Amino acid sequence: MQSAVQHLARRTLATAASHGVQRVGVIGAGQMGIGIACVAARNAKVPVMVMDMNQAQLDKGLKYIDAVLQKDVSKGKMTAEDRDHARSLVTATAKLDDFAQTDFLVEAVSESLELKNKIFSDLAKITPADAILASNTSSISITKIAAATGSHARAQNVIGMHFMNPVPIMQLVEIIPGLATSDATLQKTLALAHAMGKTTTTSRDVPGFIANRLLMPYINEAVFALHEGIGSKQDIDTTMKLGTNMPMGPLTLADFIGLDTCLSILKILHTQLGEDKYRPCPLLQSYVDAGWVGKKAGRGFYEYNTDNLLKAAEKK
Repeated sequence: MQSAVQHLARRTLATAASHGVQRVGVIGAGQMGIGIACVAARNAKVPVMVMDMNQAQLDKGLKYIDAVLQKDVSKGKMTAEDRDHARSLVTATAKLDDFAQTDFLVEAVSESLELKNKIFSDLAKITPADAILASNTSSISITKIAAATGSHARAQNVIGMHFMNPVPIMQLVEIIPGLATSDATLQKTLALAHAMGKTTTTSRDVPGFIANRLLMPYINEAVFALHEGIGSKQDIDTTMKLGTNMPMGPLTLADFIGLDTCLSILKILHTQLGEDKYRPCPLLQSYVDAGWVGKKAGRGFYEYNTDNLLKAAEKK
């Protein structure tokens, strides 16, 4: 009789054959990184290792994956066996060197070109020569990030893979080829994204890509409306939610994304495009300075109960 271990291994290999990825590595165990790890295991059924130097963040992230998978079981979306299989595919590490045999990496750290360049430079030295190095950046040039790998051979394996938050629920992934990105890298990335259960769009490598080029001015203008006393936060959100049939208002959405993330993206757009419409609202800067960066901190434009990690994600 086939053992359970052999059965799970055969299922994983069969799934890997559909997209060609044997092992996924995720750098960063924040809300984006841990969500990416979750869908890699749950949907694409591929082994995934999450790296973060903060052990508390890793522990928090793994608990989030447990909660997502258990919620799927309770809603009848997966069996307990499938839950256990998905969870068995997720491991964690604090060392970048552990990605030496990983063939698909996704970086999901904060929006800092300096930090991303350091990570990609290190990954180019550690990972297999043909490994794909993807960035979850929401605004930074993929071409600039690829240059940090130090060679055209590695740069052609670099691509943008911009997931939406919360990753286990949101259906879209923006794919952004850089100047040197090869078609083989693009096709393999698309295949993995589809195996993760995502719909993909492809954007040119320009500041903000498609999503944030449109979304951030909308959020920023909502913050200006609050700053100028045009309406209360509740009235601004209700007007846009009910008046335009949005699932949530712009200030609630900003809290969910993270006000620090919104500010970073707006600064990049303003610096690189030079247009006043991207100039961050002073109130947004003040909230970030105060540490009121949104749901993840327990306070942004609204206050939140951070004990329930799935509460906001389940609301539609």
